[in-house]
Amino acid sequence: MMAYPHKLLGEGESIVLDLHPHWKVVFVPFLELLVILGLAGFLLAQGYGDTANYVIVGIGALLVLVLFVVPVLKWRTTQFVVTTERVVMRSGVLGRQGRDIPLVRINDVSFNHTFFERLLGCGTLVVESAGERGQVTLTDIPHVERVQRTVYDLVDRQGPAGLVTRDVTRDVPPDL
Repeated sequence: MMAYPHKLLGEGESIVLDLHPHWKVVFVPFLELLVILGLAGFLLAQGYGDTANYVIVGIGALLVLVLFVVPVLKWRTTQFVVTTERVVMRSGVLGRQGRDIPLVRINDVSFNHTFFERLLGCGTLVVESAGERGQVTLTDIPHVERVQRTVYDLVDRQGPAGLVTRDVTRDVPPDL
């Protein structure tokens, strides 16, 4: 996975969590890839001729690009990072977009997940901050309950004016 660049961290800032969306995001594209490859292989084995084979391969390659490669690239280039000072969201394949929320501006951190998401260990994280853009909803976050608790603990441990009052990385579970 692409790690968050340390050169983008502020002085004294360290990464607590560096996450990508849950693998369930690429599960359907993977199944689609298997179907496309299986169907293309079956059609190529029928021996329709060179022109038909080129068309089959061309359509198959286009479908693989649109239905598999693009979603996997989006998944790999989407990051959710929690540092000792802020929550960082980055996404985009060719162009990039991002948002940073300083921990001192966060008012509330909540999560929800469906029964199926709970079985898979993922969910939606909602971060509310003071400011004009207010609320950020992050979907398909792995270990969403632990992430919510970690962000809440980091916010809670911030002292006045953003001064850290205790070691904020001490209680972070090692499997995140």
